[in-house]
Amino acid sequence: MTALRKEDVVKALAGVIDPARGRDIMSLGMVQEVAVNDGTVSFAIEVDPARGAELEPLRQAAQAAVEKLSGAKTVLAVLTAERAAPPKLNVRGTPQTPTHKISQRPVAPKVKHMIAVASGKGGVGKSTVAANLALSFAALGKKTGLLDADIYGSSQPLMMGLRQKPETNADDMIVPLVAHGVKFMSMGFFVEPDAPVIWRGPMVHSAIQQLLRDVEWGDLDILVIDLPPGTGDAQLSMAQYVPLSGAVIVSTPQDVALNEAKKGLKMFEKTGVDVLGIIENMSYHSCSACGHREDIFGHGGAKKAAADLKVEFLGDIPLVKTIREDADNGKPFVAAHAGHDTAENFRNIAARVWMKLPEKRPPDKK
Repeated sequence: MTALRKEDVVKALAGVIDPARGRDIMSLGMVQEVAVNDGTVSFAIEVDPARGAELEPLRQAAQAAVEKLSGAKTVLAVLTAERAAPPKLNVRGTPQTPTHKISQRPVAPKVKHMIAVASGKGGVGKSTVAANLALSFAALGKKTGLLDADIYGSSQPLMMGLRQKPETNADDMIVPLVAHGVKFMSMGFFVEPDAPVIWRGPMVHSAIQQLLRDVEWGDLDILVIDLPPGTGDAQLSMAQYVPLSGAVIVSTPQDVALNEAKKGLKMFEKTGVDVLGIIENMSYHSCSACGHREDIFGHGGAKKAAADLKVEFLGDIPLVKTIREDADNGKPFVAAHAGHDTAENFRNIAARVWMKLPEKRPPDKK
């Protein structure tokens, strides 16, 4: 069977008509970011935000047209807002929006492995887990970096205890800061404090690309990437254009979180990214006074979900008040309480993740 080509996908999409304008979506320039990887196809259809709700049938028609192609195994089609000028990160202030193209530098070329930490919904402690996971890799002797790619809610600068803005070097590369032995970069350094980030899809894509291409990450064993919750533009950009060695899903035990976590897992699978496993955060609570255990959010749901989805259950993290306090004080739990049983939980999870990584970094994506 002949391998599916990008040209085949483009030809199929040229037969999909936007009923409101009477022309095909290719000639209208609506299709962006077409990627074909061993039968996995993904693309974005850029639309006027005002027409977003009414164009879901068009998205479905485009996806169906590609699914009919020989060799198409999985197809992911998303609607995204119409293009706007992508931001150029400015270490002296907020994003600028002149005519700026995505950097042509390679993606973190000296980083051996990049893993995404994701969740289906907010509020499950994903960023806290990502920070402590990064410090756990460092505790295992790995040269580690942490990238806060949560475009809309950067919390890592607070948790890592960093406020200053990064500088650029002689090659016009952004130099990451260092906290607790980990190289660190965040979107939070490039936006005004307390200001909402209101960016459309292409702007998000450009910003993520710059954080990987224009930052001097140097020689690292692993770069932990804290993604926003959900399955939107940031996750799609990361899965499509970054050579991820895998993804880790964070969830709490209750059904509402697990249902969303499953969506995140399937999104990575559809875009050809290996899911390394699921972590159950806030798994249970032990009273600090008497030691009585309570399963506040239930218990074991993530382990069952992992078994159902045929991925590894990486471990559980209890609901510990000190974890929150340490995060608020800029010193992640693993750094503040290295001898604690929960710190050992984090290190054990990091060790399991490291053992599941491939021998070599995946090839760069175009």
